[in-house]
Amino acid sequence: MKTSASAVDTSAIGLSGLCVVHCLATPVVSAALPIAGTLAEAEWIHQLMVLTAVPITMFAVARHHASKVHLSFAAPALLGLALLSAAAFVEALRDLETTLTVSGALLLASAYLWRWANRDVSSA
Repeated sequence: MKTSASAVDTSAIGLSGLCVVHCLATPVVSAALPIAGTLAEAEWIHQLMVLTAVPITMFAVARHHASKVHLSFAAPALLGLALLSAAAFVEALRDLETTLTVSGALLLASAYLWRWANRDVSSA
């Protein structure tokens, strides 16, 4: 059971890291390779990344629900997911997309890192 939770945490941290790298590297890559920039700016890529993060996070939150430290993980994880979702799906927030995406990804990754670091406490 710990292995499964660890795999979920590792996957989520990796996806969050990929989100941050994608968001911060896009301007540099766009300047160097304009065709890559066009692909990187495609909305469906952002939406696909969020739609990948949703089931992983919901599974982790539901699974972590039984522990005493549930809120310490669930609150930042769900807030991070909400920020990522807003950046990807709310057209009115396009000017804040990078800020929301980076903030959401870092918050989500931090929640998973916290959960991973406290896995022995939460399994008690």
